[in-house]
Amino acid sequence: MLRRSLIALSVAALSLGGLPLHAQAQAAKKDLVIGGTAGSNVDQLKQGIVLILEKKGYKVRVVEFNDYVQPNLALAQGSLDANFFQHLVYLKKFAADQKLDITELVQGPIAPMGVYSHKRKTLAEAKEGDRVTLPNDPSNLARALLLLQQNNLVTIKEGIDPLRVSEKDLATNPRKLKLIPLEAAQLPRSLGDTEYAIINGNFAISSGLKLTEAVLLEKTPDHYLNVVAVKTADKNSAWAKDLIEAYRSPEFKAVVDSKFKGYAKPSFLQ
Repeated sequence: MLRRSLIALSVAALSLGGLPLHAQAQAAKKDLVIGGTAGSNVDQLKQGIVLILEKKGYKVRVVEFNDYVQPNLALAQGSLDANFFQHLVYLKKFAADQKLDITELVQGPIAPMGVYSHKRKTLAEAKEGDRVTLPNDPSNLARALLLLQQNNLVTIKEGIDPLRVSEKDLATNPRKLKLIPLEAAQLPRSLGDTEYAIINGNFAISSGLKLTEAVLLEKTPDHYLNVVAVKTADKNSAWAKDLIEAYRSPEFKAVVDSKFKGYAKPSFLQ
């Protein structure tokens, strides 16, 4: 009986207010590691979110990535507490394909996808056989093809899920554009060898391009806004709630309005 009582006391000592140990650790967590891709995503973290969280008593380290694969793997493996680089369509597909238990937390701004060119001033100037580079990951490839369709350069077969369109789903390509999918980070480098490059905003900016230099900028729908991703088990933690508050704060809105003009934003930042 005495031994049982001691065990019970020991267990009680390892909990606070009845909370499990993991919940206690998450409630007390003040050191955060957040990942983002090079360019505007990391800039938003460093110039806005980190400073806001530090005022709440957090110590935040930002890790920069140059691809769209490693940030989610690092999150799932525990090297990151959160990441900010992807839209919801990409997150859901990547998590399902890789069987990762990660989820969205809050939306944030995104630099619009744009069409850039050193050889053409408008999309209307596209000529037969022009080369067009575009992202090779499925969700952003679909996004780029929809952008071409919206500007009457290609048409997509009826009945195709617009979020899953690939080059094989084109019904017409009247100017016989040569579509060349590449890793998103490599797209800015392709500008010298092609007539057009459709580039994700963060990689355009990190390469030195300006949004105002784009031949065309996407009118970004809500499902292509960036999201903060966390492990599903952490979604209701105290630090995750503070991260949500940081993105929704007037302080972050002021940073976005002054330093990230032209970005697509969720309604609470408009």
